[in-house]
Amino acid sequence: MATVDSKLISQYLNVSASNVSDALDRLGINGAPQGILPIYPCAKIAGPAATLKYLPFGQAEESTVIGTLKAIVLGGAGSVLVVDASENPFVNSFGGVAGATAKHNGLVGCVTDGVVRDVDEYKIYGMPVYAKGIAQQSVRGRSSCAGYGIPVMLAGVPVRPGDFILADENGTVVVPMEHIAEVLAFAQKVKATEDRVIAEIRAGADPVEAHLKVNYDNMLKK
Repeated sequence: MATVDSKLISQYLNVSASNVSDALDRLGINGAPQGILPIYPCAKIAGPAATLKYLPFGQAEESTVIGTLKAIVLGGAGSVLVVDASENPFVNSFGGVAGATAKHNGLVGCVTDGVVRDVDEYKIYGMPVYAKGIAQQSVRGRSSCAGYGIPVMLAGVPVRPGDFILADENGTVVVPMEHIAEVLAFAQKVKATEDRVIAEIRAGADPVEAHLKVNYDNMLKK
């Protein structure tokens, strides 16, 4: 069970996935999986990854249902369930029972590069879910569990247990655990710079001059 300092989590919640993506660009890190968006208007989430991988039915021995529950318990309070459904992307990868179990165990949310179902249930108990879409069919008889607490891929981005996940209405980002502090520092710099530019424009500054003053086009270059 990985943990991240609560102060760092709070600071990450004060920047956006866009700010973090800019920081990842600056550092040359592949950490911006595309198309993983909030399934309903839910809370921003941040925390260490608890990983899970699905395969098509029959390609692994463990039940997807049982494997998912084990992944949730292993991840523990404060973590984000990360589901690699890339090899079975059109089958439900997170349902109502899993969501209720995750909520009961203190997980802050789920991100998956597959589809999910039981959105009405997530809304009732406030479980943030980020995914590529919604499906109504059961996972039973359609997927198998390839493992949990293991390195996975999330829409082409590698995720290890304990890597940091931030997701908001802009999308989802993955920060390797060894880069958590430096990514945060540059994300905060990006936010402060953009806030300054916006404030100057609102105060009457020429927008082109405001951007040139901070060398905006080159801000992400090393």
